[in-house]
Amino acid sequence: MEIALLAEKVIREHGAIPATIAIIKGNIKVGLTEEEIQILGNRKNTPKAGVRDIPVAIARRENGALTSGGTLWCARKVGIEVLATGGIGGVHRNIDQSLDISNDITVLAEGPGIVVCSGPKAILNLEATLELLETLGVIVVGYKTDELPAFYFRNSGVKLDVSVDSPGEIAQIYKMVKLLGINKSVLVTNPPPKESWNKSEFEPLLKEAIDEARKLNIKGKALTPYLLGKLAQISKGKSVEANASIILSNAALAAKIAIKIKEER
Repeated sequence: MEIALLAEKVIREHGAIPATIAIIKGNIKVGLTEEEIQILGNRKNTPKAGVRDIPVAIARRENGALTSGGTLWCARKVGIEVLATGGIGGVHRNIDQSLDISNDITVLAEGPGIVVCSGPKAILNLEATLELLETLGVIVVGYKTDELPAFYFRNSGVKLDVSVDSPGEIAQIYKMVKLLGINKSVLVTNPPPKESWNKSEFEPLLKEAIDEARKLNIKGKALTPYLLGKLAQISKGKSVEANASIILSNAALAAKIAIKIKEER
């Protein structure tokens, strides 16, 4: 709850207008009140809703926190073109066993928009995720980096084809996407402000979380929330602190891009 409100404050400080999106009592709300943010923040079991879950949540008059893909789908409906998130979903590491691919990827490929993130979540198969994004025609750019950030880590060893140095360059690329009628999103990958831990410390913790999920037979859309929650527990909150700094950094960059887009018009 505190991070959501801080992110809105950061966006305002950079001259843009925040519009946090969620499902509140069966209604898609674009721009939450502080009370509505508190409703989501105070309930531990608020379900995470992707595009396919949105009509079910509305029909049942439920609350729902949205995935990156779900948020992007809602944003398009009301003409919001820039979205800030932490990390996107993608191809899971056990793809050969489960064919587990996040719907975030397909929503990015289904229409325009700019999504600012710190890369795919570090629990994923980064190479396969980037390859699938390329196959589906999503324009992936690195902000002041030529490597795909890995959420908690600034570098992954996975090279990007396009690197930009300013929000203005991103706005120009998006302008060309719209002018050319290319119905795909621009995924801006913004390295985290700092690395909270090193990979040699992270990987054993992730393996422990993955092994635990396998024993409990946790799969599908429940897997990512479980792994992130388990990481928060076994890292004694270190991953939560990293998440917070990432979201605030991405919110600031998204606001700067939104301002540049407005200036171009």
